[in-house]
Amino acid sequence: MITNDVAVPDLGDLKAVEVIEIMVKIGDDIDAGQALISVESDKATMEIPAPFAGQLVELLVGEGDSVSAGLVIARMTVTASVPDAVDLGVSERALPSEAMIAGDSEEFELVVLGGGPGGYSAAFRAADLGLNVALVERYPNLGGVCLNVGCIPSKTLLHAAEILNHARELSNLGISFTEPNIDLAQLRQHKDGVVGKLTGGLAAMAKARGVSIVHGVGRLSGPRSMSVLANNVETIIRFKRLIIAVGSRPVHLPFLPDDSRVVDSTGALALTSIPKRLLVVGGGIIGLEMATVYAALGTAVDVVEMSDNMMPGADKDLVRVWQKRNAPRFAALMTGTRVVEAHAASDGITVSFDGKNAPTQAQCYDMVLQAVGRIPNGDLLGLEGVGLDHDKGFIAVDEQLRTANPDIFAIGDVVGQPMLAHKATHEGHVAAQVIAGELSGDQKLRSSAFDAAVIPSVAYTDPEVAWIGKTETVLKAEGRDYTQSVFPWKASGRAIANSCEDGFTKLLFDSSTHQIIGGAIVGPSAGDMIGEIALAIEMGADAIDVAKTIHPHPTLGESIGLAAEVAEGVCTDLLPV
Repeated sequence: MITNDVAVPDLGDLKAVEVIEIMVKIGDDIDAGQALISVESDKATMEIPAPFAGQLVELLVGEGDSVSAGLVIARMTVTASVPDAVDLGVSERALPSEAMIAGDSEEFELVVLGGGPGGYSAAFRAADLGLNVALVERYPNLGGVCLNVGCIPSKTLLHAAEILNHARELSNLGISFTEPNIDLAQLRQHKDGVVGKLTGGLAAMAKARGVSIVHGVGRLSGPRSMSVLANNVETIIRFKRLIIAVGSRPVHLPFLPDDSRVVDSTGALALTSIPKRLLVVGGGIIGLEMATVYAALGTAVDVVEMSDNMMPGADKDLVRVWQKRNAPRFAALMTGTRVVEAHAASDGITVSFDGKNAPTQAQCYDMVLQAVGRIPNGDLLGLEGVGLDHDKGFIAVDEQLRTANPDIFAIGDVVGQPMLAHKATHEGHVAAQVIAGELSGDQKLRSSAFDAAVIPSVAYTDPEVAWIGKTETVLKAEGRDYTQSVFPWKASGRAIANSCEDGFTKLLFDSSTHQIIGGAIVGPSAGDMIGEIALAIEMGADAIDVAKTIHPHPTLGESIGLAAEVAEGVCTDLLPV
């Protein structure tokens, strides 16, 4: 028999990877495509398959070795060749413009427009189910707003802000530091490095799945075709099914001047400077997260919010805890107030206010962040040309994420509130499964539907604020009977030890069924803990289910079980009722 070398295939962006598992042994009969070794980098984990069938006669690497593309890792006798059948896939490609000119464009079973959390999740899930998938992304890197200029870079900076705040507060424990020296360039480099590691990981995972990445701006050109424009070259891609996952963009206020010192969240995350004075227009989650970062870096921050409360959507009792902790950190928190005028001058942006907490004089700021919400990108796709409507950018879909066109699906921000990455990811999985089921005839996949009972919201401020399900504000507006159960963290040993005893955990129950219908947490790691309450609601749990579940002590998470014990009247960590 013929003996052939087995080499590491093209790894795309990965130059060298570590062998973490040997999956075969000498003498094994190997099928074409069977995994030989598993490798891992800081970006991704993948398996290296056999390019042909045969018997393994020699293994040239071991666990812990570093391998790269072209390195021979094994030798096998050849019993059956499978040309080009096993590869790690195609990572990035530009479809030839000649194909469009000749009228011979490439067709995919599924095209996903938009490479954010919803889009890449849909593409990867569909590829895992065997579909031939193309992912169209207008920007150089996958990950969308969330990974590149949203969730991930903001959390990187919020982590730094949290450490700065905690270091300053350690003086209350007798530990004091001098004021930090902030190397802005290094902090920015760290943030960009975190983003780069994750975007590189996505490219590697796309390659491992054989997902074709097409860079360019996509617009619908027909019921089953899309025009992709890149570098002034237009390419036509045809599809059997399409998933629209184009996300949203920040609202730009028309009365704010067109000036480089007026930024949106993307501009604020660029971290080009630390302004002396910053005005945040909008007291929602995005605005308050960025306010937290800049205040920790030493900026005097004013926040203006039209409604009577910061963080609209969260119950007032949660916001009160946040506001008590943050009032000393910010220069001004102006609720019930709006911006009426703004002018750019050489010394800054001069802003005038109106409302119950408005300053009497116009204020001058080095930077103004507009964070008043986001609008969906559904109006940028040429939907009218294929008979689809949109409502101010929002696209109507059914429970399977299908639009009025049965071949076109939509997910994420573009289908409506809440505009959250974790919602988009789950919607992407559903749409991919429905499509795979339709094309393969798999009835189980075909019957998939998005039926989440609740979707968590989290403000990653300091302290964090998280809520799930019904809020008290909504329940009162609905006139629904409910009961409330609160465990104050001032009775939590771990919270007292961590100097965060001003937080609390709250559960809300339906008065008739006694099932949990909502919950909220304010304090460190609230976002990490809210998932337990989400699961309880999804499972139809009541107070007894949660109270009888043993939680580890001492932790902040046990406050969820203790709140359930309060509801049952059996909590021994509080005074008797």
